[in-house]
Amino acid sequence: MFYQQKKYIQFLIKSTNQHGVHSPFVYDLVTNCFYDSKTYPDYKDLKEYRKRLLLNKRALEITDLGSGSKVTNNTSRTISSIAKHSGTSFKRTKLLFRLSKYFQFQNILELGTSLGIATQAIHLGNLKSQITSIEGCTNISNTAKSNLANSKNIKLLVGDFDLQIDTLDQDSFDFVFFDGNHNKEATLRYFEKLLSNTHNDTLFIFDDIYWSKDMTQAWKAIKKHPKVSVTIDTFFWGFVFFRKEQVKEDFVIRV
Repeated sequence: MFYQQKKYIQFLIKSTNQHGVHSPFVYDLVTNCFYDSKTYPDYKDLKEYRKRLLLNKRALEITDLGSGSKVTNNTSRTISSIAKHSGTSFKRTKLLFRLSKYFQFQNILELGTSLGIATQAIHLGNLKSQITSIEGCTNISNTAKSNLANSKNIKLLVGDFDLQIDTLDQDSFDFVFFDGNHNKEATLRYFEKLLSNTHNDTLFIFDDIYWSKDMTQAWKAIKKHPKVSVTIDTFFWGFVFFRKEQVKEDFVIRV
């Protein structure tokens, strides 16, 4: 916790808003998506989905294939607790919706379905998108499946991320959301595996880049990769773009 607090103070000192951005592509993204203050009707659906989960006190036996929770080591957790402590926050959920709407992603991969909070937001941003989401725990995935039952074009897979990535038959993804197993070696491994599934306009987002020193090291290594052109550090997420027409540049933006 102390590490994250220290890093957040450093982030606040270094970060800027749209006025410190000189890339037209990033400027448009920040002004028209990050800072889009419109209240979309879909926000109501996002809130209601979260509310249902927060009110659900049913306990699940958890199989954790990743880095675990910083809140508890219990193998049994209530759905409400998972939604509160492990699910994507409402603020970030709204941003995911806006990102999906802004870029109109067609093919999406999510590593870490959890209860489907982020999955639903991405889906609502573009109802025509095809989403593949992988979750390590069967009981959590089944809960997400029941809650997303009315959402079309969402394929939920269960199992080890490495094994599931190796079986994917999608040639390329427009968006990959890395939201599970906050571990340096695993994160870099997933990144390398999925590089072959990128195209010029693909976006990778890495969750919790300041989760630990190891995760921050992974983030630094990703930024230096020769295929990466533009990155945006928002503290809670790290954005990675592969646009060949862009000058290599790293941004630190307050959201």
